Amino acid sequence: MRLLEAVAAHPYGAPAKQLARETRLALPTAYHLLRTLVHEGYLQREKGLFFLGDAAARLAGSGVQQKRRSMVADTLAHWRDSIGVPMYYAVYRDGEIEVMCVSDSREVPAVEEWADFRETGHAHAIGQCLLSQLDEDARRDHLTRYPVQPLTSYTVRDNDALLRRLSRLRRMEPVVERQEYALGSVCAAVPITVGTTAATMAISLPAQHADRLLPAAHRLQTEIGRHLGSLALSISI
Repeated sequence: MRLLEAVAAHPYGAPAKQLARETRLALPTAYHLLRTLVHEGYLQREKGLFFLGDAAARLAGSGVQQKRRSMVADTLAHWRDSIGVPMYYAVYRDGEIEVMCVSDSREVPAVEEWADFRETGHAHAIGQCLLSQLDEDARRDHLTRYPVQPLTSYTVRDNDALLRRLSRLRRMEPVVERQEYALGSVCAAVPITVGTTAATMAISLPAQHADRLLPAAHRLQTEIGRHLGSLALSISI
C-alpha cells in the first residue's frame, strides 16, 4: 500500500530505487513487491519507471462509489431523524427495481420486505414512483415480466388498472399507496429524475398515522430540492 501511495504521488512515474527510499523498504523487497503489483495490474512499468495501472484505477473507482453510498446513507439517516420516518432510496436500472439503501431505527422501523420488492413494484410506492417515470413501452415491458398480483385487499387489481393510475400521476408529485403492499402500512415516494435514470426516495408510516404521510412527503421533497446537486451524483452508483 505504501508503494501504491508513493507511485500515486509521481504522475510522471518513479524508478524502483526512489520508491524504495521513499517507503523505507529494502531494495530487494521493493523490487519483489513492484514486480508483483505489475503482474496483478496495480502498476505498470515503462522505461524503468512505475505508474499506476488499471487495477489501481478500478480500486479508486470503488472507493468513490463507497464514498457516494456513505453520503446517501448519512443523508437518509439525517432525514430519518429530522422528519421522524424510515427512509428508502431506490433506482430503476436495467429493467429492475433496486432498493439501494434503507434507513430506519427501533423508533421508526421500516416496512418488512415480506414479498420481493423487485417483483411487486405495482403494490408499493417505491415501485409505482419508479414506473411512473418510465415511458409506456417500458412500463408494459416491466409488467410483462412482473404482472400485477394481489398482495392485500387494497392492491390494484390488474395491469391495465395500474397503467391508468400511473398515467394520471402529475410530473414530480409524490406517489402514495395505502396498505397495498402490507396491511397496516402507508407509504409515499418522491420522484428524482436525473438524465435518463429514474430514482426515488420514499417514506413509510403505520396506517394509524396516515395523516402525517403527505406532510412528511412534502417536507422530504423540499429537502431533496435543496440537495439535488449532491444527490444526483449518487444516482450513478
